Amino acid sequence: MENKNKKIIPNHVGIIMDGNRRWARERNLPTLEGHHKGYEKMKQSFDWFFSRGIKIISIFVFSTENWNRSRAEVNYLMKLLKKAIDEETAKLVEKNYKVLISGRIDELPGDLPESCHNIIDKTKNGSAGIINICLNYGGRAEIVDAVKKMIKNKIEIKQVHEGMIRKYLYNGQLADPDIIVRTSGERRLSGFQLWQSAYSELYFMEKYWPDFEERDVDIIIEEYNSRTRRFRGDE
Repeated sequence: MENKNKKIIPNHVGIIMDGNRRWARERNLPTLEGHHKGYEKMKQSFDWFFSRGIKIISIFVFSTENWNRSRAEVNYLMKLLKKAIDEETAKLVEKNYKVLISGRIDELPGDLPESCHNIIDKTKNGSAGIINICLNYGGRAEIVDAVKKMIKNKIEIKQVHEGMIRKYLYNGQLADPDIIVRTSGERRLSGFQLWQSAYSELYFMEKYWPDFEERDVDIIIEEYNSRTRRFRGDE
């Protein structure tokens, strides 16, 4: 007999980790401290999500628009990302997690692109959960890059359909997010997973990302279960 109380676990959760700078300002801390706290929380969150049966986590780490921030902040974030990727690779391999990176990787500064390709290669056999890091990422940029690659490969007009476009997205093999969560109270996607989010549930949390707790994962699952999923033709 089917258990009607059994929770449906989303397969793919997207996270827009917002509010690091405001978290720091409200505590009279340097904004860079907010980014560091957000990074520490991100590391913890992977285990929280995967332990509940979620298979894929997509996290919005740095957008193509973030280059417009101050040079000091951008430099700090790039160094933090490099440090994070280099230090976490072995741990993620040990945990059997697979890392993918979506975005314009090769436009990143210094040897950060090399670190990105390294972590992708080292974790490629991971099967306990997929972490899709959206880095130097923008939803419009992703679609533009897909179109450019299609033109370069001389895709003919009659070959162009949704499946073909998906094939040329950064990691088009991934299932679309079932639910996208944004922290900090902002209620917009800001270019996150524009193609993939067409039928994703959206959930906006008031708390800042550094305040995210393990129990918030259960709240997200509860919220997902409270929605009536409708797809094309069902509205």
